[in-house]
Amino acid sequence: MLVLPITFGLLGTLLPAFGYLPVLGGNAFGLETFRSLFATPGLAHAAVLSFATGLAATAISLVVTMLFMASFAGTPVMTRLQHLISPLLAVPHAAAAFGLAFLIAPSGYLIRLVAPLAGIDRPPDILIPHDPLGLAMIAGLVAKETPFLFLVTLAALPQVDLIASRRLAASFGYGRMAGFVYLLWPALYRQIRFAVYAVIAYSSSVVDVAVILGPNLPGTLATRLVQWMNDPDLSARFLASAGALVQLTVTVGAILVWYGLEHLGSKLLGFARDHGYRLATDALLRRFSALMIGIIGVTVFAGLGILAIWSVAGLWQFPDLLPESLTLRSWQNALPRVLDPLKTTLVTGLGSTLAAIVLTIGCLERETQTGRAGGERGLLILYMPLIVPQITFVFGLQLLFIGSGSPYRYAALILVHLVFVLPYVFLSLADPWRALDRRYEIVATALGRSRLSVLLSIRLPMLIRPILTACAVGFAVSVGQYLPTLLIGEGRLQTVTTEAVALASGNNRRVIGVYALLQTLLPFIAFSLAAFLPAMLHRKRREMRV
Repeated sequence: MLVLPITFGLLGTLLPAFGYLPVLGGNAFGLETFRSLFATPGLAHAAVLSFATGLAATAISLVVTMLFMASFAGTPVMTRLQHLISPLLAVPHAAAAFGLAFLIAPSGYLIRLVAPLAGIDRPPDILIPHDPLGLAMIAGLVAKETPFLFLVTLAALPQVDLIASRRLAASFGYGRMAGFVYLLWPALYRQIRFAVYAVIAYSSSVVDVAVILGPNLPGTLATRLVQWMNDPDLSARFLASAGALVQLTVTVGAILVWYGLEHLGSKLLGFARDHGYRLATDALLRRFSALMIGIIGVTVFAGLGILAIWSVAGLWQFPDLLPESLTLRSWQNALPRVLDPLKTTLVTGLGSTLAAIVLTIGCLERETQTGRAGGERGLLILYMPLIVPQITFVFGLQLLFIGSGSPYRYAALILVHLVFVLPYVFLSLADPWRALDRRYEIVATALGRSRLSVLLSIRLPMLIRPILTACAVGFAVSVGQYLPTLLIGEGRLQTVTTEAVALASGNNRRVIGVYALLQTLLPFIAFSLAAFLPAMLHRKRREMRV
């Protein structure tokens, strides 16, 4: 389900890139498409921009995560912030990007806050967002990827001996952060390495965040590719295929550079450790890490708050802090048009999530029966759809679906969403599944129950909370999918996300607020149900709560 779509998708991209696509008259292999591609103005700048923003966003996110974990791992502060940061995963990238744009735009809320003090009576003439260096885009990616890396690292933390390592480092006079980085961070990083590579791949090839926050002229390489893929001139499909391979090269190059930085970082870490840099007074750095995490959380939630206000705003002139009136007119006008995209979002999200949870439970149950996990190879396969840039193989899948002449667009869209939903569902459910005490099953088996009966009557009821949480994660991932829906749906199947991103080129903040807020509400409802339903089911069976 993961390897085959990527393989066939890459094949469907590779052949047209070298000129072979008989349905469009390409009957011979050659390099003419690449010659045309490299002659395209601005291509090199777009590739460098994608490369640089991907590495920068990943580096900042990882450093902030590392500093905060080194400062507060195992403390009550970490426990409290975990509950505050976890909901950020439910916020789709596009909604977070819109919220950030409404905050930092020339007429955004941050400018409005300082306008009375600075004497500003009109929006300043500055290019934010869409700045040429992609700084706003990097900020938007950091705001979303830092919570992801934080929670992935938090899940890996129990696999290291935090308390004993802290005591050992303190006994030799090392500060809290230095002891954590020297003793624990190398082992933790090995656990989250594939997640970091996935962040690099996503950040260097993202489309929706780049459309909302990134530069326009020229844009990133991924946004240029989407323009060619949607060009009415079908011959542009050859150019798009060749560009998709260049995007793959850019992402692979970014990962290779990061691999080199890993070795450099290991050498520097060893040098600092061997020369006794204890960093005994690290209070200022710890406060800085807490401040960065706080800024990220406040920015995302504040952006969602501004989206909510704009969705019900009447007249709201600059530099007023609040609109003069509130109205539901934007919701009333948008709801009739949003019903079809909402239906597609729900059908695709629920279908792909249901398929993913069934496959995940089957794989994990097989693992329980045989006692053999997938190991490093299985983990690599899981992360493969996240590490390989979407645009490099989804475009090939689009060509294959078009060539097949299949009318089953919903089924195709669900299957493609499943490729991205399944890894998240599996990774969310694997640890709770493996951690369940097997003695319950041993007792039931000794009493004559079959394996299927044990699964249905013991394991699944006891793991209902993590199962529903994994479903909520999968549904949130499906809701946030922009590029697969855009390409596989071919404009005939629209979701709330594709409609929201399409509005980015417009200037109606009220309608954008409605769509972006609706896009955010769907995952929040899913996570709320995942928390509420197990509490109701187990209200008289507290010992079954896992």
